[in-house]
Formats: sequence, C-alpha cells, structure tokens
Amino acid sequence: MVAGTRSSHRLGSLVSGARFLGRVIGSRYNPLLAQVVVTRRCNLACGYCNEYDAVSPPVPLADLLRWIDHLAMLKTASITFTGGEPLLHPELDKAIAAARRHGMIVTMITNGFRLSRSWIDRLNEAGLQGMQISIDNLEPDDVSMKSLSSVEGKLALLQQHARFKVNVNSVLGVTNERTQDVVTVARTAAKYGLQHSVGVLHDHTGTLKPLSSDQMQAYELVTKISPSIVHTLNYRLFQKNLMNGKTNDWKCRAGARYLYVAEDGKVHWCSQQRGYPGIPLLEYTRDDLRREYNTEKSCSATCTLSCVHQMSMFDRYRGAQTSHSAAMARA
Repeated sequence: MVAGTRSSHRLGSLVSGARFLGRVIGSRYNPLLAQVVVTRRCNLACGYCNEYDAVSPPVPLADLLRWIDHLAMLKTASITFTGGEPLLHPELDKAIAAARRHGMIVTMITNGFRLSRSWIDRLNEAGLQGMQISIDNLEPDDVSMKSLSSVEGKLALLQQHARFKVNVNSVLGVTNERTQDVVTVARTAAKYGLQHSVGVLHDHTGTLKPLSSDQMQAYELVTKISPSIVHTLNYRLFQKNLMNGKTNDWKCRAGARYLYVAEDGKVHWCSQQRGYPGIPLLEYTRDDLRREYNTEKSCSATCTLSCVHQMSMFDRYRGAQTSHSAAMARA
C-alpha cells in the first residue's frame, strides 16, 4: 500500500466498519453483503468452476447503478463485485465509486490476470477497499488456470501501488497432486505483505469435497504461515467440522443478510443455489428479506461458502427458522 495514503485508508476503514456494525445491530432485515455479478464472462476456463462462461457481455453500467441504488435503499452494508471476471467490465470503477458514494464497504474478487498499474490506479481512485485475488497452484492445469506463475508480477504491483487491502485466496482440494502448491502460494503472499486465506473445494451444490490427509496437513501449515483473522473465522465457523466429517448446525440467512445478484439482476440464495428466490433485485422488498431471513435452508449443514457463513454469524442466536416448504406455503 502507498505509504502516504495509509492513514486516510485506515480512517475510512474505521468509519465503514462502524457503519457496518450499526447495520448489524440496527435491524435483522437488511443485507450485510450483496455479491453482484458484473459479467458472467471469464478470461479463464477452470475445470472446477461453475460460475462463468466465455460469451456474456458486461452488465450495462446503467443497470448496475440502478441495482446499487436499490441495494442502498434496502440499507445494504457492503457489496462485492464478482464474475466471471469483473475486470472484464470496462466501467467497473464507476460502479465501485457509485457504491462508495452510498457509504457501502466495497470489495471485489478477481483472478488478477488483467490487473495493471492503470487498473490499480482506477480502483484506488474509485475508493475500492478490498480485493481478493484467487491463486490455486504454481502452474496452470485443466482444473485451475489461476496460477502463481501467471500473476506473481501482479502481486508486486499491488504491494507497490494498491491503497486497498489485498487477500490472496487458494482453493484446497482441487487435486491432491498440487496440494503443496497452496503452501508455496501462502509463503509468496506473505513475502509481498499480503494476507492469505484457504477455501475448501465444494461441488456444484456448495457441499464439501472430502480432504485427503495430505490436504489436511497443508491446511494446518498454511494457517501457521498466514495466521489471519479470515483463517480463524472460517475454521471456527464451519471448516473444522466439515473437514472432520461433521455437519454444522447454523442459521443460514442467505436471501436476507447475504444476497447473490446474478448478471440478469435476479436475487438468489448463493452462487451454488441459483434459482431461488429468483426475484429481480429491483422488485426485492423488505418482505422478501424477512421471509428469507426466517427460512431454513436444507443445504446449510454441509455448506462451504464462507461469505454466507460470515454474514449469518451475527444472527446465530436470533429467531428460529421454519422450513423452506413451510415458508413457501405461507407466501
């Protein structure tokens, strides 16, 4: 991070954090995080990913601005721009700036391939507060093309010029043969002064794929290399039980505290449960938030989606939930 901007960035983060906490305490029925797909298109084709295509155009900026205004009306605390690959959207920085004007915490997820000094400057100017860059292995293969050899130079650029926080995330469980790659990625992130976190591979429903003993050992080593709060939080919230063959008993607040907005503008529970509620965001109301907040999700026991767990943890002891079928009957 640029030295001269650290104090102002820290102050901005404190203000945003205080506003986020206020949204947590103030009401149950406002989103804490909306993940917005700005384009389904990606410049890569990773074998384990089901969240991309090679042809979709960017969401028009005018549509994104309307979505952001509506999310602000719902008192959304934070927004993450994702894809596909969000840097394929030529006006991403304008969407970021619009969300920041509403006082939202704004982050993004990228594979990093299209990062440049110019893009970093634009993201800085727009007010981006956090970036997650995905790196799974050392060299690209058919399963994951998000390799350290392809983007290490981008990490150096981020270290030198980014005013926003950067977290490198690796998916463990892609292939057993590449398990140690994750350890090297974690060490490299530390070399550049960047945080590192580990996600565990899930299937198309968001359910954990079992880890081998080698993968378990790599996970433990990575948490020592980069003992970040993200590691600790995810481990305690859900990863510990799942990696040991146990399920989690928790209240998933997807559709309420967490919204997944697809490129067609419809709201879904999450990236792995697309199809419900399937309501256009511009028609999404507080009644919808209340219904989904109080609806039990049958997929929750084995869910590995960290963002949903994190946004739901604030309401762990608030209110019982009813079954999805019962909620639909009432609707």
